Amino acid sequence: MTAAFVAAGLGIIPGIAQAADPVPVAAGVAEAIAEASTSEGFHSPADRTIRTTLPTATDGKAKANAPTAAPQKAQTAPTAQAAEAAATEQAALDAGANPTLAVDVSGTSYTAHGIELTALITSADFALDIVVDWGDGKTDTFTAQGNYELHASHIYDKSGQYQVQVKVTDTANAVQATNGGAFLTPGADFTPHTPTRLLDTRNGTGAAVGKVPGQGSARVKVAGNASVPAGVTAVALNVTVTETIDSGHVTVWPGAGYDRPNTSNLNYTAGRSVPNMVIVPVGEDGYVELFNGGWQPVDLIADVTGYFTRASASGYTSMTPARFVDTREGVGTTRGKLAARSAFTTRIGGLQGVPQNVTAVALNVTVTEPEGPGHITAFSGTGPVPTASNLNFVPGQTVANAVIVPVAADGTIKIFNGAWSPTHVVVDVVGYYSPDSKAAFLPFTPFRTLDTREEAYGWPGGRFRAREFITKGFTPEAATGVEAYVLNATVTETRGTGFLSVAPSPYALPVEGEPAAPAGPRPVSSTLNWTTGDTVPNLVQASDGDHGVITFWNQGHEDADLVLDVFGVYQTK
Repeated sequence: MTAAFVAAGLGIIPGIAQAADPVPVAAGVAEAIAEASTSEGFHSPADRTIRTTLPTATDGKAKANAPTAAPQKAQTAPTAQAAEAAATEQAALDAGANPTLAVDVSGTSYTAHGIELTALITSADFALDIVVDWGDGKTDTFTAQGNYELHASHIYDKSGQYQVQVKVTDTANAVQATNGGAFLTPGADFTPHTPTRLLDTRNGTGAAVGKVPGQGSARVKVAGNASVPAGVTAVALNVTVTETIDSGHVTVWPGAGYDRPNTSNLNYTAGRSVPNMVIVPVGEDGYVELFNGGWQPVDLIADVTGYFTRASASGYTSMTPARFVDTREGVGTTRGKLAARSAFTTRIGGLQGVPQNVTAVALNVTVTEPEGPGHITAFSGTGPVPTASNLNFVPGQTVANAVIVPVAADGTIKIFNGAWSPTHVVVDVVGYYSPDSKAAFLPFTPFRTLDTREEAYGWPGGRFRAREFITKGFTPEAATGVEAYVLNATVTETRGTGFLSVAPSPYALPVEGEPAAPAGPRPVSSTLNWTTGDTVPNLVQASDGDHGVITFWNQGHEDADLVLDVFGVYQTK
């Protein structure tokens, strides 16, 4: 079978499911979401309460009924006792009959957009009306009597900072107590960025000229660089390793103040240039760090394609992978190889369920049957070709890479062939970003959920069998509103040519003791491609569908090994 046929995903008969125990990944996701989301919150103690004396109905009535002309009586000077009594009466009026009325307010996060509010109300034994203003134009009302502990929750539609206020009213005593604070959602929205190079160790862009030594790292300034704003929480980078003389891996993480995770973002072998899309949190100092896990020096390149901030921008919507371009069939563009040093324009917005107003699109771009070495750049349908690249290839290689690319106002993107020889190009859409999409990105410390080389992670052992699939249960009950998972999939120990497909399962995981669920339709899209002896990684932004299950298909004719690392989630709640 040729590499081109493998990339098309045609004519392969489904095999027998290999089901992985969902408990480890579900538990890991729930714990990671809880840890990532509870870092934000506020507390405003009771002594910050603002008390307000309200006008009373009797005050208004007395003023309305006051005579316009009253007969004058002789006035006498008040006695000392009368003056003291009047002062005491006024102090009581000022304090009200509920002088202890106050409210202590705390807000903590539990999801990307969720807030849990606790209001500790101190009051004499009077009826109280409580209004919680969430700061987004929405309110909730409650009633209480005397001292009261209020618990309430709310989901914001978009990321951002909101002024939360709790107002407690004692109508009988005409007094009101108000307190609150600023709540910042843990989840972040996406802003696309024209592909721009932040790091290139070959020419000194973003770092000193010179290769990154084995077991060494390069720091990359993100916040405040190339129009990326301060306060950015995460960044989408296309990372490329090149000029390799041995095997190794690259890990990208926030750097200063964070422990380097045990997971990897891309793997490389001698003589290959390997790219991979990375979505990584940005450190508090505005930097990310790239670690060369090999023992020999390499050159590293990093291109920014977008960033995440906790301000209302574009949320994410996942899709079952859909093919938009295939130059072999004339899908989405003219049939035939993309010529050297040329580009084609293709429409994404308004087609196959993608709305017209998208700001960026998440793609998987595959090159197959290239006649020479080169690179591919995906960019907005308007503007010049960026200097950044999305994937690199050598003659005859079939290679795929995840891409996040801005979309022009007319819904188009462009694909540029930077090689001096023609090649076929395949484009699959896996999701999109738009102002109407509600899912915010919540990054967390990466963790491994599957490695078929080890009898761990709920895996019974054995390799990823040819033309078969592995199902993984992802969404635990605690992780509500998950739109998609950000994963890194790595295929290794390959013995032939093949490709990996990833899609939500149309079936729930079977109850223990029951037979495995059927396969469902085999995807035609490819997530990553490999040849004999390859170790190939790729970023995967995958929906777990209606049943919380993702299926991973080995579309090759030989067994391989599969490694899955979880980096974060997109969450609507």
